[in-house]
Amino acid sequence: MDKVKKEGRYQRLYTQIEALMHKCDNPVSRMATIAAVLHHKMEYFFWTGFYLLNEDKLQVGPYQGPVACQELEKNKGVCWAGINKARTVVVEDVHQFPDHIACDSRSKSEIVVPVKTPEGKIIGVLDVDSSELASFDEVDARELDKIINLIFVKY
Repeated sequence: MDKVKKEGRYQRLYTQIEALMHKCDNPVSRMATIAAVLHHKMEYFFWTGFYLLNEDKLQVGPYQGPVACQELEKNKGVCWAGINKARTVVVEDVHQFPDHIACDSRSKSEIVVPVKTPEGKIIGVLDVDSSELASFDEVDARELDKIINLIFVKY
């Protein structure tokens, strides 16, 4: 998808998701809604969901797509890289990423966006996989960050 089309789609999705956030203020419910909308509206999203920190463990939260790894080995893979670096990580080819955790062998590229509370504490990540190489770019990074910020907006 070219960048102009992608930006337009994300703007429409942001508006749709923002309207849905008014219905419930539970962060996990909001994550479930975000995962569902993104997964079904972005055709290159193969797996879309959240991994949440539970004490020192990174465990699967709301998601859409094939069965997920329930818990990710500490400090390995793209999700932990996003947490440890406290920033979005875009991987064009997951098979080239050191210590990549392959929950599904069809995954070829990935983006991970840290989920932060209003106080700035990282509580998990939004993780999106694609079955195509190099699916994600700076547009995805910027727009997904805007969308996940809706998790904690007070209405």
